[in-house]
Amino acid sequence: MISHYKIITLCGSTRFKDAFMEVQKRLTLEGNIVISVGLFGHSGDSEVWENMDEGTLTRTKEMLDDMHKRKIDLADEIFVINVGGYIGSSTRSEIEYAQATGKIVRYLEPIE
Repeated sequence: MISHYKIITLCGSTRFKDAFMEVQKRLTLEGNIVISVGLFGHSGDSEVWENMDEGTLTRTKEMLDDMHKRKIDLADEIFVINVGGYIGSSTRSEIEYAQATGKIVRYLEPIE
């Protein structure tokens, strides 16, 4: 927490860009510092991946995954954008990391 602001990192599939933007806005207006993804590779930022050879693509994805875990390190909690209950392998890894480091984990939709 910085001053009296809770820091929340958003996690989830980047295919849910609209939900990310909506949650980011809501949590910000509730008085939180919100950290989000740097790009939406599955919904609108596909040019990022164009013309990348396989090695560069792999290294870039690994860097982005690691960078997101560092964003979790900065946070007091994470908020999972699990539209329709969907949680992919990357997001599952982020949830496990957050739990292992003692972060609170909240979800957009109830989990079963």
